Amino acid sequence: MNEHALSLGLDILHLDDDLMICNKPAGLLTVPGKGPEKQDCLINRALKFNPNARVVHRLDQGTSGIVMFPLNYMSLKILTKQFEARGIHKRYVALVSGLVEQDEGEVKLPLICDWPNRPLQKVCFESGKPAHTRYSVLERNEAENYTRVLLEPVSGRTHQLRVHMLSIGHPMLGDQLYSPPEIQAQASRLLLHAQHIQLTHPILRHKIEVECLADF
Repeated sequence: MNEHALSLGLDILHLDDDLMICNKPAGLLTVPGKGPEKQDCLINRALKFNPNARVVHRLDQGTSGIVMFPLNYMSLKILTKQFEARGIHKRYVALVSGLVEQDEGEVKLPLICDWPNRPLQKVCFESGKPAHTRYSVLERNEAENYTRVLLEPVSGRTHQLRVHMLSIGHPMLGDQLYSPPEIQAQASRLLLHAQHIQLTHPILRHKIEVECLADF
């Protein structure tokens, strides 16, 4: 356990000369927002640990889990290309309202920013960008009327997992943006967690798999 990292509020899951992988807590921004109160974020904490850390992807503020930081320009360049080629595979776990009927399935609905209501996204068949999510049921809780699902985003659109599950009638518990008030109230946070990532190391070229289990 790295005491310097802990003192900065960093939970490091993997670290080498080229790559750092962290577990982002729910409620923390990945990158800074506007205003002094939004400067504490995962990348700024990472920069205090290693000033070469760079952003290659991000998680929504409410989502917890795995975030990677390349630690040099070459790693950034190669990981960016891996993302573009869909060579990086991520899996999330979420609790959604209701009992999902199928044990597994997929959602292919195009998404676009809902400009009057941004940052919300919406399904739009006319001008939305293609979006694809695979899902599988991990557990159905009939007593509490929710389902634990494993989600695999094939594409990486903003709020994709949240909107796709909403679109099939299963909004996420605690989702302050997309869920109705009674489902928001079922959790103190958005119950969505980036649990697993698989990639090719940008420099050493071997496969890396990192898993970080959700705390819900």
